Amino acid sequence: MTVTTTGRTRVGARPAASPAARRRPRLPFSPWHLLLAPLAALFAVPLLWLLLSSFMSNAEINRFPPALWPSGVDLGGYRYVLGNAMFPRWLLNSAIVSAVAVASNLVFGTLGGYAFARMRFAGSRVLLVLMLATMVVPFQLTMIPTFLVMKKLGLIDTLGALIVPALVTPFAVFLLRQFFLSLPRELEEAAWIDGCSRLRVLYAIVLPLARPALATVAVLTFLTTWNDLTWPLIAINHDTQYTLPLGLTTFQGQHHTRWSAVMAGNVITVLPVLLAFLFAQKAFIRSITSSGLKG
Repeated sequence: MTVTTTGRTRVGARPAASPAARRRPRLPFSPWHLLLAPLAALFAVPLLWLLLSSFMSNAEINRFPPALWPSGVDLGGYRYVLGNAMFPRWLLNSAIVSAVAVASNLVFGTLGGYAFARMRFAGSRVLLVLMLATMVVPFQLTMIPTFLVMKKLGLIDTLGALIVPALVTPFAVFLLRQFFLSLPRELEEAAWIDGCSRLRVLYAIVLPLARPALATVAVLTFLTTWNDLTWPLIAINHDTQYTLPLGLTTFQGQHHTRWSAVMAGNVITVLPVLLAFLFAQKAFIRSITSSGLKG
């Protein structure tokens, strides 16, 4: 807002920039990038070391002092991993378990989260608190009871023992509930007036708006299930039922370890995780910023 020579105020005009502000250099990026870029590079160092080590031979990896750069491209680790007859089976097992866990968490998490967000029934608050309380219980306390339940169901040493405990997680229900609370009720009320049922409203109105939250649940569930090692190590005994992280442990022996194969196998294991996060990165950030802190 500036004042003309006649004393009248001219509305809408921008104030003139001071000479100091005009001389101040403007960065083509946010100043926060000066801090975040080195941190990102620091966190990328282990992944870079893993990738470089996968192209080294066993002798080069075991050399002291360790080599920081491969002297040549050695594909022995990849040939050993991909030539293992069980590796395709382990990859398929991990894909099946992760796909079923992601699909079930999306379905049951959506239904549970919408019920807690929009429906009021006797004991709903208490049930929500009890469900959230299970998130702070460490896995070591529920490991033995879960094993006994799976044994009673006859699922030990099958993929069912890995799928059933991961069918729905409290985090999926909680995150989707938080997102549904951020949506205006007027959209649903208008659909109810038009005669839509609650499930129809959920499918046609709410779910299209909840894509960021659904993508977040899918990515986090995939990461947790794909990388899980502790529970498969307990519930699976036969190598035909191994998942990929569990199968990679067979490359490490008591007296000899094929480090090139371990590194190559880990690169193959990490690759789907990186791709899943990169594809859903924008939706992941949108969901966390819009609903993660609302309560």
